Amino acid sequence: MKAIEISRPGAPEVLQLCERPMPELKAGEVLIKVHAAGVNRPDVLQRLGRYPVPPGASDLPGLEVAGEIVAGELAGSGFNMGDMVCALAQGGGYAEYCAVPVAQCLPVPHGWSAQEAASLPETFFTVWSNVFDRAHLAKGETLLVQGGSSGIGVTAIQLAAALGHRVFATAGTEEKCRACEALGAEKGINYRSEDFVEMVRQATAGKGVDVILDMVGGDYIPREIDALADDGRIVMIAFLGGAKGTVDLGQVLRRRLTLTGSTLRPRPVAFKAAIAANLREKVWPLLASGKIRPVIHSVFPLEKAAEAHALMESSAHIGKIVLTVAAA
Repeated sequence: MKAIEISRPGAPEVLQLCERPMPELKAGEVLIKVHAAGVNRPDVLQRLGRYPVPPGASDLPGLEVAGEIVAGELAGSGFNMGDMVCALAQGGGYAEYCAVPVAQCLPVPHGWSAQEAASLPETFFTVWSNVFDRAHLAKGETLLVQGGSSGIGVTAIQLAAALGHRVFATAGTEEKCRACEALGAEKGINYRSEDFVEMVRQATAGKGVDVILDMVGGDYIPREIDALADDGRIVMIAFLGGAKGTVDLGQVLRRRLTLTGSTLRPRPVAFKAAIAANLREKVWPLLASGKIRPVIHSVFPLEKAAEAHALMESSAHIGKIVLTVAAA
């Protein structure tokens, strides 16, 4: 099969088209003929040599795919051979075929293309796991999304808004802020010219927000603590602004604050299967009804994965970047 491999750690150009053996299926896995694959920030970190591949996972980048089930054990899964699915992968998505646990597959939402469906798994699994399972965003609570125009951001905004929450989001340009608002954010906050602490406190009558989804870290942490309501939670999924931050422990104690976080890729199949079940029950109907829609900025052919990575690193995109695969 054709695939994109990381020839060595480095710039986008180290992504090279290659020939690889077909994946060998493990127990509980299915083989997907890939029609499209999502591009995510962890793929970039892996290419740079900063995101080690978990033991037993493919060294090929790519954490989400959409395509056709062509082999594997399907008994009891609810799927049939030939079904179109989207799936969370542990790696190997930048290829014509990808092996994934069947428990991490979800049906392609009605009316969605393969390219649109490929934009779903990594972001929706991540947002659900962190915002709703880990940070326990509850009815009537508010959410601040840092990096609202990213793939994670557009997912978190739409999902929380569709479930009835007030949502605020930060972004780096006025265009991106307006895009966040069009997706359901009450206010897009330009972090280059506005103070998100002041803005969310004004919007919440001084209370602050209940949950913050943070992918920045660094010097955002003390400001985020100031932006939290009492009993508020910060949940971290990345630290693009630095791995170290200052925490005012006095505020944590007095105001009963929580700082937590997680990474998804190393978690066991059973953990991801539980997220998939929740998504299918609670979120997939919102996709089918159109309450949540795909937000795709650009689509590239597989062989131009380097261009896709260059776009992601530029942060010029709003929403997802997707690769299409010739095997489709």
